[in-house]
Amino acid sequence: MFRKEFSDVISKTGMVPLKDLRPLLLDKNPKIVSELGLLKYKFFDDIKFAQMVAQNYKLPYVNIAESRIEDSVLNTLKKAQIIKHRLLPIGKSAKVITVAIFDPSIIEEAAEIRTLFQGNVEFMLTSLQAWKEVFERVTVSVDELVGTVREVKAGNITEDEDVSAEDIGDDIIFIVNKILAEAYSKGASDIHVEPYEKRFRVRFRIDGTLAEVYDFPKAMKAPLISRLKILAQLDISEKRKPQDGRIKLEIGGEPIDYRVSSLPTLFGEKICLRLLDSSNLELDMTKLGFEQKQIDIFQRNIRKPFGMCLVTGPTGSGKTTTLYSALADLNKVGVNISTAEDPCEFNLEGINQVNVRKDVGLTFATALKSFLRQDPDIIMVGEIRDYEAGEIAVEAALTGHMVLSTLHTNDAPSTVTRILNMGIEPFLVTGALNVCVAQRLCRRICPNCKRRIEVSKEKLIASGYSSKTAEKVRVYEGEGCDTCGGKGYKGRVAIYEVMEMTPALRDLILRNPSADDLKRLAIKEGMKTLRMSALTKVHEGATTLEEAVSNSSSDKL
Repeated sequence: MFRKEFSDVISKTGMVPLKDLRPLLLDKNPKIVSELGLLKYKFFDDIKFAQMVAQNYKLPYVNIAESRIEDSVLNTLKKAQIIKHRLLPIGKSAKVITVAIFDPSIIEEAAEIRTLFQGNVEFMLTSLQAWKEVFERVTVSVDELVGTVREVKAGNITEDEDVSAEDIGDDIIFIVNKILAEAYSKGASDIHVEPYEKRFRVRFRIDGTLAEVYDFPKAMKAPLISRLKILAQLDISEKRKPQDGRIKLEIGGEPIDYRVSSLPTLFGEKICLRLLDSSNLELDMTKLGFEQKQIDIFQRNIRKPFGMCLVTGPTGSGKTTTLYSALADLNKVGVNISTAEDPCEFNLEGINQVNVRKDVGLTFATALKSFLRQDPDIIMVGEIRDYEAGEIAVEAALTGHMVLSTLHTNDAPSTVTRILNMGIEPFLVTGALNVCVAQRLCRRICPNCKRRIEVSKEKLIASGYSSKTAEKVRVYEGEGCDTCGGKGYKGRVAIYEVMEMTPALRDLILRNPSADDLKRLAIKEGMKTLRMSALTKVHEGATTLEEAVSNSSSDKL
């Protein structure tokens, strides 16, 4: 909820017209800090406002986004308390707690805040953006989250007690809820529930790396897997063949989907759950990791009235996010967009999404054929896997439609050779293809424990830097702290290789070139390779040299 007292502070500065504040004043959502909505106004100078207010109220100004704040201090208060009081604990000593605020009128509640901390409190003013960045680090304890887990069926919230099955007890319900809640709170992308001869373990994939979280007694295998299958509406009696399902939950008031896959193994069924959290879906293309030149090329080509744009990379490299961000950019009232996905991971308002179902004959190819009879402007195909789907996609691109899709290849030039190897004629490829994008995900250095390190010039050159660049490049790594769980990494950043179809490349494609021939010419035409992009991210301090090297093939920068 937006505090009226803060609106009075803003109105005194004259920076935001009252008419623009009204929507925020009307927001009654108790789970968010509504004042952060000010950041969407381009005319609102966040830093200037904070410095002006700090001066007027005689408060010290601090940019907490650049301060090193221990998680143990930051999580002194629960997230609900931080939202209620609009303050962040940023420092702690024997005599005083230092808190950061963006609203100086909160000082009027000093007596209540001292009671909250049971001690003296020192106030510092910071900007809204800095407050928001640090606030996003505040965690909710797993025990708090477990109590909020609710199953969602057909849009209605039902209590867990409504679900019954043999051998499923309250203890198992609690344990499963804890696993699902903890994976969500830790930002895991996947949960692996794995039975072995003498063990039964659970692993989380966080920032692309698997880590063991639980090692359960073997006796828990059957009831735990049965509970997961019931939630996913799978057949618990069928243990001989793979099954796919979906779990819809509400955790901490947020809707979360878990895509579930069961697989019969030697010692029982393995369950893999993919977390689909729409609140983490990044649809702003400028924040994905594209360099400015790359995003200019990509946006120019997807906005053409027809043609084909292909995104390539291994499983889990963020291709779907890139395509969704492209669709969000193209999604306008005057445009008809249809997608065929296997399966649809997120619901996008204003876009017609279709789930591919091979069991009823609804393949990518048949979906594409149907789309062409639905008056489409833009078509997104989850993946081009065979000649039939490729042929229809090329035909659609040549007949006045924009087609977006993915392939599994190592780099952008290999995308062209893969299409040619499917049997599609070179002259059709040159006429249809606009741009190929290859991508990978590198782990991002934890901002809380980031430090510069010295690396020998020889190692930098061996990694792909030119001799001249190696002399001035700066390399960073994370030491490991509470924020990143001692790993030195927190989150991931995408690296891209964007190959635009130039006249020279089209001429070469007509001569059935190899991927290496295409790559050499593309680099000559100005393409920045995956390794080049990765090394740029190293110099910017976004990732480590080891991550850059392991996620890209060698090219000189």
